[in-house]
Amino acid sequence: MRVPALLIAALLLSARAPASDKLSFDERVEVVRGLMAEFATVKAPLPRSKKPLPFEAAGSYDRKHWDDAGKELGPAARVGDLIQITKVTIESDKILLEINGGIKGGRKWYDRVEVGMGNRSTPIGQSGAALAGTAIELLFHKPVPAMKASSIKKILAPVLDFEKRSATELYAESLPPEIQKAIKEKRAQAGMNREQVLLSLGHPVRKTRETKDGVELEDWIYGQAPGRILFVIFEGNKVVKTKESYAGLGAEAAAPLPPK
Repeated sequence: MRVPALLIAALLLSARAPASDKLSFDERVEVVRGLMAEFATVKAPLPRSKKPLPFEAAGSYDRKHWDDAGKELGPAARVGDLIQITKVTIESDKILLEINGGIKGGRKWYDRVEVGMGNRSTPIGQSGAALAGTAIELLFHKPVPAMKASSIKKILAPVLDFEKRSATELYAESLPPEIQKAIKEKRAQAGMNREQVLLSLGHPVRKTRETKDGVELEDWIYGQAPGRILFVIFEGNKVVKTKESYAGLGAEAAAPLPPK
């Protein structure tokens, strides 16, 4: 049985044509352009590594593997540091992202220079910059599918934030829900540490220390007379109690009177 020539030609063309679910040439260009030279804020410790750090396209990664790499070569960037993607390589089943020049990249010599007078000195380099370079490989375990740079940024969201939010915002998002709620409501509660109280209430008007039964307590005092005063009492780095009072009365703040 002879197969018609037109049918043979159609079969050959379909075999050569790329599948619609694979990354096209135009999409490759968009991904490279959309990621190359992009800045991101680090959300999880980013270690240096001789080999690219594996990151699954499903949005997960082996934290222990990353921690082990950090123990060997130290950190490339800490939470809140700003990094830059300096090279994008698309392979058949993965995308390789070079961070800050890769394993041989990182801060310049002048980032380690400090100037000062007396006992105080200040680094010349910009604070918040990453310590060194590394690389991340985004693993698909199949041909890289059709996607855009924005989709890759969402996949990397557990470790990199491309929205250029502050380190403070990223830290707040990592806290337990009840602590996040207290910070949003601008109040302190038992169990908070100093950083969390600062996020919630800002710096106190003054601080006092005293020792009770061999335990050293520190009071952070918010408010001034006349008016409401809040005492946030720390034992070590944790809040153990909060107390409200009215200046000059010495009594704890009572519930508001019912409306007339």
